[in-house]
Amino acid sequence: MNNKFHSRRGFLQQSLVAGAATTPFSIALAQSRRVDQVGLQLYSLRNEMAQDFEGTLEKLAEIGYKEMQFAGYHGKSPAEVRRILDRLGLSSPAAHVGLGLLREDIDRQIDIAGEIGQQYMVVPSVPADERTLTHYEQHAEALNEYGQRCKADGLTIGYHNHSFEFEMQGNKIGYDYLTYLTEPELVVFELDLYWAINANVNPITLFDNNPGRFHMVHVKDQNAAGEMVDVGRGVIDFAEIFAHSERAGIQHYFVEHDNPSDGINSVAHSFNAVNNIRY
Repeated sequence: MNNKFHSRRGFLQQSLVAGAATTPFSIALAQSRRVDQVGLQLYSLRNEMAQDFEGTLEKLAEIGYKEMQFAGYHGKSPAEVRRILDRLGLSSPAAHVGLGLLREDIDRQIDIAGEIGQQYMVVPSVPADERTLTHYEQHAEALNEYGQRCKADGLTIGYHNHSFEFEMQGNKIGYDYLTYLTEPELVVFELDLYWAINANVNPITLFDNNPGRFHMVHVKDQNAAGEMVDVGRGVIDFAEIFAHSERAGIQHYFVEHDNPSDGINSVAHSFNAVNNIRY
Protein backbone atom coordinates (compact mmCIF):
# COMPACT_ATOMS: atom_id res chain seq x y z
CA MET A 1 0.00 0.00 0.00
CA ASN A 2 1.17 3.54 -0.64
CA ASN A 3 1.58 6.15 2.09
CA LYS A 4 -1.69 7.80 1.18
CA PHE A 5 -3.54 4.53 1.65
CA HIS A 6 -1.80 4.00 5.03
CA SER A 7 -2.78 7.52 6.06
CA ARG A 8 -6.40 6.98 5.13
CA ARG A 9 -6.42 3.62 6.83
CA GLY A 10 -5.17 5.28 9.99
CA PHE A 11 -7.98 7.77 9.83
CA LEU A 12 -10.52 4.99 9.46
CA GLN A 13 -9.14 3.26 12.52
CA GLN A 14 -10.01 6.38 14.51
CA SER A 15 -13.39 7.34 13.09
CA LEU A 16 -15.60 7.31 10.01
CA VAL A 17 -18.27 9.54 8.64
CA ALA A 18 -20.84 6.79 8.37
CA GLY A 19 -22.83 8.30 5.55
CA ALA A 20 -25.84 6.41 6.89
CA ALA A 21 -27.48 9.32 8.65
CA THR A 22 -31.21 9.56 8.24
CA THR A 23 -31.61 13.34 8.49
CA PRO A 24 -34.60 14.77 6.57
CA PHE A 25 -34.09 15.53 2.89
CA SER A 26 -33.11 19.14 2.23
CA ILE A 27 -35.47 21.57 0.53
CA ALA A 28 -35.91 20.79 -3.16
CA LEU A 29 -34.57 23.18 -5.76
CA ALA A 30 -36.76 24.84 -8.38
CA GLN A 31 -38.35 22.09 -10.45
CA SER A 32 -37.22 23.05 -13.92
CA ARG A 33 -34.85 20.26 -14.96
CA ARG A 34 -35.51 16.76 -16.27
CA VAL A 35 -33.55 13.62 -17.17
CA ASP A 36 -32.77 14.00 -20.86
CA GLN A 37 -31.26 10.57 -21.46
CA VAL A 38 -33.19 7.93 -19.50
CA GLY A 39 -31.23 4.70 -19.25
CA LEU A 40 -31.97 1.11 -18.27
CA GLN A 41 -29.94 -1.50 -16.43
CA LEU A 42 -30.63 -4.52 -18.62
CA TYR A 43 -30.51 -6.96 -15.71
CA SER A 44 -34.15 -5.92 -15.41
CA LEU A 45 -34.86 -7.75 -18.68
CA ARG A 46 -32.29 -10.53 -18.50
CA ASN A 47 -34.82 -13.20 -19.49
CA GLU A 48 -36.13 -11.17 -22.43
CA MET A 49 -32.57 -10.35 -23.55
CA ALA A 50 -31.62 -14.02 -23.46
CA GLN A 51 -34.61 -14.93 -25.62
CA ASP A 52 -34.45 -12.05 -28.11
CA PHE A 53 -31.46 -9.76 -27.65
CA GLU A 54 -32.00 -7.45 -30.62
CA GLY A 55 -35.79 -7.47 -30.48
CA THR A 56 -35.77 -6.46 -26.82
CA LEU A 57 -33.45 -3.54 -27.51
CA GLU A 58 -35.75 -2.49 -30.37
CA LYS A 59 -38.70 -2.36 -27.96
CA LEU A 60 -36.67 -0.27 -25.50
CA ALA A 61 -35.74 2.20 -28.21
CA GLU A 62 -39.42 2.48 -29.16
CA ILE A 63 -40.32 3.20 -25.52
CA GLY A 64 -37.81 6.04 -25.54
CA TYR A 65 -34.82 4.72 -23.65
CA LYS A 66 -31.50 6.12 -24.82
CA GLU A 67 -28.79 4.52 -22.66
CA MET A 68 -28.25 0.83 -22.01
CA GLN A 69 -26.27 -0.51 -19.07
CA PHE A 70 -25.42 -4.12 -19.78
CA ALA A 71 -25.08 -6.98 -17.31
CA GLY A 72 -23.80 -9.58 -19.77
CA TYR A 73 -24.13 -9.90 -23.54
CA HIS A 74 -25.92 -13.24 -23.98
CA GLY A 75 -23.40 -14.62 -26.44
CA LYS A 76 -23.18 -11.52 -28.62
CA SER A 77 -19.73 -10.25 -29.60
CA PRO A 78 -18.79 -6.64 -28.78
CA ALA A 79 -18.94 -5.84 -32.49
CA GLU A 80 -22.49 -7.24 -32.75
CA VAL A 81 -23.58 -5.29 -29.67
CA ARG A 82 -22.15 -2.04 -31.05
CA ARG A 83 -23.80 -2.63 -34.44
CA ILE A 84 -27.21 -3.16 -32.85
CA LEU A 85 -26.89 -0.12 -30.60
CA ASP A 86 -25.82 2.09 -33.51
CA ARG A 87 -28.70 0.89 -35.68
CA LEU A 88 -31.22 1.71 -32.95
CA GLY A 89 -29.73 5.05 -31.98
CA LEU A 90 -28.82 3.75 -28.53
CA SER A 91 -25.61 4.06 -26.55
CA SER A 92 -24.07 2.10 -23.70
CA PRO A 93 -22.08 4.36 -21.40
CA ALA A 94 -21.56 1.64 -18.79
CA ALA A 95 -21.73 -2.06 -18.02
CA HIS A 96 -21.67 -4.15 -14.88
CA VAL A 97 -18.54 -6.30 -14.88
CA GLY A 98 -18.14 -8.91 -12.18
CA LEU A 99 -15.15 -8.76 -9.87
CA GLY A 100 -14.17 -12.25 -10.98
CA LEU A 101 -13.91 -11.13 -14.62
CA LEU A 102 -11.70 -8.20 -13.67
CA ARG A 103 -9.46 -10.43 -11.58
CA GLU A 104 -9.24 -12.97 -14.37
CA ASP A 105 -8.46 -10.64 -17.29
CA ILE A 106 -9.06 -6.92 -16.89
CA ASP A 107 -7.41 -6.21 -20.25
CA ARG A 108 -10.07 -8.29 -22.02
CA GLN A 109 -12.85 -6.40 -20.22
CA ILE A 110 -11.28 -3.07 -21.16
CA ASP A 111 -11.17 -4.17 -24.80
CA ILE A 112 -14.86 -5.17 -24.72
CA ALA A 113 -15.88 -1.85 -23.16
CA GLY A 114 -13.84 0.09 -25.69
CA GLU A 115 -15.33 -1.72 -28.66
CA ILE A 116 -18.88 -1.11 -27.45
CA GLY A 117 -18.11 2.52 -26.70
CA GLN A 118 -18.52 2.48 -22.93
CA GLN A 119 -16.94 4.91 -20.49
CA TYR A 120 -17.52 3.01 -17.25
CA MET A 121 -17.01 -0.51 -15.95
CA VAL A 122 -18.99 -0.93 -12.74
CA VAL A 123 -18.35 -3.65 -10.17
CA PRO A 124 -21.88 -4.79 -9.26
CA SER A 125 -21.08 -6.41 -5.91
CA VAL A 126 -18.48 -8.24 -3.85
CA PRO A 127 -18.67 -11.92 -2.84
CA ALA A 128 -20.57 -12.81 0.32
CA ASP A 129 -17.40 -14.14 1.95
CA GLU A 130 -15.46 -10.92 1.24
CA ARG A 131 -17.41 -8.37 3.27
CA THR A 132 -15.42 -7.82 6.45
CA LEU A 133 -13.83 -4.42 7.05
CA THR A 134 -10.47 -5.93 6.15
CA HIS A 135 -11.95 -7.12 2.88
CA TYR A 136 -13.33 -3.65 2.16
CA GLU A 137 -9.84 -2.22 2.59
CA GLN A 138 -8.57 -4.77 0.09
CA HIS A 139 -11.43 -4.03 -2.32
CA ALA A 140 -10.68 -0.31 -2.13
CA GLU A 141 -7.06 -0.91 -2.97
CA ALA A 142 -8.06 -3.20 -5.86
CA LEU A 143 -10.49 -0.59 -7.19
CA ASN A 144 -7.69 1.97 -7.17
CA GLU A 145 -5.49 -0.42 -9.14
CA TYR A 146 -8.27 -1.20 -11.63
CA GLY A 147 -9.02 2.51 -11.88
CA GLN A 148 -5.43 3.30 -12.74
CA ARG A 149 -5.41 0.59 -15.39
CA CYS A 150 -8.72 1.80 -16.85
CA LYS A 151 -7.63 5.42 -16.87
CA ALA A 152 -4.83 4.58 -19.27
CA ASP A 153 -7.49 3.46 -21.77
CA GLY A 154 -9.93 6.30 -21.23
CA LEU A 155 -12.26 4.29 -18.96
CA THR A 156 -13.38 4.72 -15.36
CA ILE A 157 -14.03 2.04 -12.78
CA GLY A 158 -17.13 2.28 -10.59
CA TYR A 159 -18.81 0.43 -7.73
CA HIS A 160 -22.52 -0.35 -7.32
CA ASN A 161 -23.99 -0.88 -3.86
CA HIS A 162 -26.60 -3.11 -2.36
CA SER A 163 -27.68 -2.72 1.28
CA PHE A 164 -25.05 -4.96 2.88
CA GLU A 165 -22.27 -2.37 2.45
CA PHE A 166 -24.09 -0.20 5.00
CA GLU A 167 -24.32 -2.84 7.74
CA MET A 168 -22.56 -1.82 10.93
CA GLN A 169 -19.42 -3.74 11.89
CA GLY A 170 -18.59 -2.44 15.31
CA ASN A 171 -19.00 1.31 14.79
CA LYS A 172 -17.96 1.29 11.13
CA ILE A 173 -19.49 0.42 7.78
CA GLY A 174 -17.88 -1.06 4.69
CA TYR A 175 -19.17 1.64 2.34
CA ASP A 176 -17.09 4.27 4.13
CA TYR A 177 -13.99 2.20 3.44
CA LEU A 178 -14.85 2.09 -0.25
CA THR A 179 -15.52 5.82 -0.56
CA TYR A 180 -12.71 7.05 1.69
CA LEU A 181 -9.93 4.69 0.65
CA THR A 182 -10.46 5.00 -3.09
CA GLU A 183 -8.96 7.82 -5.14
CA PRO A 184 -11.62 10.26 -6.45
CA GLU A 185 -9.77 10.63 -9.74
CA LEU A 186 -9.75 6.85 -10.26
CA VAL A 187 -12.95 5.42 -8.77
CA VAL A 188 -16.56 6.60 -8.97
CA PHE A 189 -19.80 5.21 -7.55
CA GLU A 190 -23.16 4.14 -8.86
CA LEU A 191 -25.67 4.68 -6.09
CA ASP A 192 -28.54 2.21 -6.13
CA LEU A 193 -31.22 4.40 -4.59
CA TYR A 194 -33.51 1.55 -3.61
CA TRP A 195 -30.83 -0.39 -1.76
CA ALA A 196 -29.46 2.70 -0.04
CA ILE A 197 -32.86 3.80 1.21
CA ASN A 198 -33.72 0.19 2.09
CA ALA A 199 -30.67 0.33 4.40
CA ASN A 200 -32.00 3.56 5.98
CA VAL A 201 -29.36 5.66 4.25
CA ASN A 202 -30.19 9.15 3.01
CA PRO A 203 -28.77 9.52 -0.53
CA ILE A 204 -28.40 13.27 -0.09
CA THR A 205 -26.19 12.73 2.94
CA LEU A 206 -23.99 10.48 0.82
CA PHE A 207 -23.83 13.17 -1.87
CA ASP A 208 -22.86 15.79 0.71
CA ASN A 209 -20.16 13.57 2.20
CA ASN A 210 -18.75 12.53 -1.20
CA PRO A 211 -19.44 15.37 -3.65
CA GLY A 212 -18.91 14.67 -7.32
CA ARG A 213 -18.32 10.94 -6.93
CA PHE A 214 -21.72 9.52 -7.88
CA HIS A 215 -21.58 9.55 -11.67
CA MET A 216 -24.48 7.10 -11.95
CA VAL A 217 -27.64 6.15 -10.08
CA HIS A 218 -29.98 3.19 -10.27
CA VAL A 219 -33.51 4.54 -10.24
CA LYS A 220 -35.67 1.93 -8.56
CA ASP A 221 -38.60 2.47 -6.25
CA GLN A 222 -39.97 0.93 -3.07
CA ASN A 223 -43.43 0.89 -1.56
CA ALA A 224 -44.33 1.68 2.03
CA ALA A 225 -43.59 -1.92 3.02
CA GLY A 226 -40.06 -1.68 1.61
CA GLU A 227 -40.77 -3.88 -1.42
CA MET A 228 -39.22 -3.10 -4.81
CA VAL A 229 -41.77 -1.71 -7.29
CA ASP A 230 -41.82 0.07 -10.63
CA VAL A 231 -40.67 3.67 -10.55
CA GLY A 232 -43.66 5.86 -9.77
CA ARG A 233 -45.54 3.12 -7.93
CA GLY A 234 -43.60 3.65 -4.70
CA VAL A 235 -42.78 6.31 -2.15
CA ILE A 236 -39.25 7.45 -3.00
CA ASP A 237 -39.11 11.17 -3.82
CA PHE A 238 -36.80 11.04 -6.84
CA ALA A 239 -37.34 14.72 -7.69
CA GLU A 240 -35.87 15.78 -4.36
CA ILE A 241 -32.92 13.41 -4.77
CA PHE A 242 -32.29 14.49 -8.38
CA ALA A 243 -32.33 18.14 -7.28
CA HIS A 244 -28.90 17.40 -5.78
CA SER A 245 -27.55 15.85 -8.97
CA GLU A 246 -24.93 18.52 -9.58
CA ARG A 247 -23.40 18.13 -6.13
CA ALA A 248 -23.55 14.35 -6.47
CA GLY A 249 -21.98 14.41 -9.93
CA ILE A 250 -24.76 12.36 -11.56
CA GLN A 251 -24.36 11.95 -15.30
CA HIS A 252 -26.41 8.79 -15.98
CA TYR A 253 -29.78 7.62 -14.63
CA PHE A 254 -30.50 3.91 -15.09
CA VAL A 255 -33.94 2.51 -14.30
CA GLU A 256 -33.85 -0.94 -12.73
CA HIS A 257 -36.20 -3.52 -11.25
CA ASP A 258 -34.55 -6.72 -10.07
CA ASN A 259 -37.52 -9.02 -10.58
CA PRO A 260 -40.40 -7.41 -12.49
CA SER A 261 -43.51 -9.54 -13.01
CA ASP A 262 -43.97 -8.17 -16.55
CA GLY A 263 -40.61 -6.94 -17.79
CA ILE A 264 -41.44 -4.72 -20.77
CA ASN A 265 -44.53 -3.19 -19.18
CA SER A 266 -42.57 -2.60 -15.99
CA VAL A 267 -39.73 -0.74 -17.64
CA ALA A 268 -42.18 1.19 -19.86
CA HIS A 269 -44.04 2.44 -16.79
CA SER A 270 -40.76 3.33 -15.10
CA PHE A 271 -39.54 5.17 -18.19
CA ASN A 272 -42.67 7.33 -18.27
CA ALA A 273 -42.37 8.05 -14.55
CA VAL A 274 -38.73 9.16 -14.83
CA ASN A 275 -39.45 11.11 -18.02
CA ASN A 276 -42.10 13.10 -16.16
CA ILE A 277 -39.92 13.98 -13.14
CA ARG A 278 -39.07 17.67 -12.82
CA TYR A 279 -36.52 18.80 -10.27
